[in-house]
Amino acid sequence: MQFQQDLWGVIIGGSSGFGLAAARKLAKHGMNLCIVHRDRRGAMKRIEPEFEQLRAMGVKVLTFNLDGLSVEGRTTVLDSLRDELGGTGRIRMLLHSVAFGNLKLLAPMEHTGAQEKSRNALAKTVGMEPADFSHAVQAAFEAGEHRLHPVVDPPQYNNQQLLDRGDFERTVHAMGYDIVLWTSDIFHRGMFADDARVLSLTSEGNAIAWRGYAAISAAKAVLESVSRSMAVEFAPYGIRSNVIQAGVTETAALAAIPGSDRIRAQAILRNPFGRLTTPEDVARVICLLCLDDAAWINGALICVDGGERIAQ
Repeated sequence: MQFQQDLWGVIIGGSSGFGLAAARKLAKHGMNLCIVHRDRRGAMKRIEPEFEQLRAMGVKVLTFNLDGLSVEGRTTVLDSLRDELGGTGRIRMLLHSVAFGNLKLLAPMEHTGAQEKSRNALAKTVGMEPADFSHAVQAAFEAGEHRLHPVVDPPQYNNQQLLDRGDFERTVHAMGYDIVLWTSDIFHRGMFADDARVLSLTSEGNAIAWRGYAAISAAKAVLESVSRSMAVEFAPYGIRSNVIQAGVTETAALAAIPGSDRIRAQAILRNPFGRLTTPEDVARVICLLCLDDAAWINGALICVDGGERIAQ
């Protein structure tokens, strides 16, 4: 299957994780790409070769290293892309894959020492010194013994810096309603294809209270809400809007969450397939949703997690 030569995908947050994986999959099937990202100069040594590999697949690739969350950044991208589209090119897909959220706590986290007490009791049972036993437990957990997660030390949080209004506003903008701003600008410029797809990414943190995830949870709730609204209000213009709920995935965004090693361990234990979701798993579904055959999928939240959400 190959996409028509004049179709484009716009990826906001396309230099790593889900965005880059989606870019690889779409380029493989002939979709031209406009990738927006924001990375430090030092990171470009890793990123530029990735973009060159996309171009080597025979598609057009425009890249912009700027603040895609600003009006100026969005205008710069769409002005340049409009010139590239010419008279025939159109945007088939807009993927919003921004991971820019605050991970502060709502309230200070007090450590009860419960894990240490459990380890000490176990150490006494097996006749080991508590310090030696604790070291052995931690080493085994880091080596992949995921069932030990209840007795390893909890993550350390900064109790001096708690979420404030500005943290919420920036997070909800970036990961919540910014997708509406991009969609509206592209729509009013007449750059969407007749059968276009607007896609975004959420997580199980939309319903589960992970400590330190409150601002992002709020943003995901906003994202899912506005995506449903777009599905209804833009449908008469041929634009479909869907949200993908990925399972726990090994990405830089996951690594930034305090206690991510425990989230990772619990996900592997719960998942019927005994592994984490990969960016490639999600990229394949993104590509599927861009096909003509997926035209009747609109306003959906699609779980791509191998059944992780339904298992205990």
